Amino acid sequence: MTLKDNFTADEWFKIMTGPGQAGAAVVVSSPSGVTGLLAEAQAIAAGVRESVSREGRTPLMEAMAADLMGTPPDPKDLPRQDPIKGMDEARSRALEGVRQAVYLVASKTSPEDAAAYRQMLLTVAERTAQAAKEGGFMGFGGEQINDKERTVLDELRALIGGEGSTGTTTVTQETAPFSPAPDGSGNSN
Repeated sequence: MTLKDNFTADEWFKIMTGPGQAGAAVVVSSPSGVTGLLAEAQAIAAGVRESVSREGRTPLMEAMAADLMGTPPDPKDLPRQDPIKGMDEARSRALEGVRQAVYLVASKTSPEDAAAYRQMLLTVAERTAQAAKEGGFMGFGGEQINDKERTVLDELRALIGGEGSTGTTTVTQETAPFSPAPDGSGNSN
């Protein structure tokens, strides 16, 4: 039995997409132009690649690396999602996706795996924010990380957990992920 077997297909999908959700929360908080968007997408990919490739990686990082190297899932097997109706909704969904992924990893893996996963999420988010200058003109001026990106980074740090003096990360919220009812209302009855 592998570590991946501890999760349902839907749970594993949430874990695998968690880093992208962390990066997406930053991207939609302050959308960049085409060049900035490409730089931010590359930062997301580089952050994930570095996390799953580092020496001494945990079993979760090993399982994620193996999955990334394997055959991609068939799109018809992926969970269906309703279309997003704006940047605020995209940001909210991305933050919720991160929260769900952190909860799943914290509840079904070792503390070392959970810490490595949270560190990967933070790395991806921070690199995404630093990938493109915001507010400049033709590459001049602007700032590396603007106020909107700082705000979402702070939200992500609070959601994911911060680095403590011992080098371990703590979960700030361990409630079950929100799953809407079949009718989409969020009510359980």
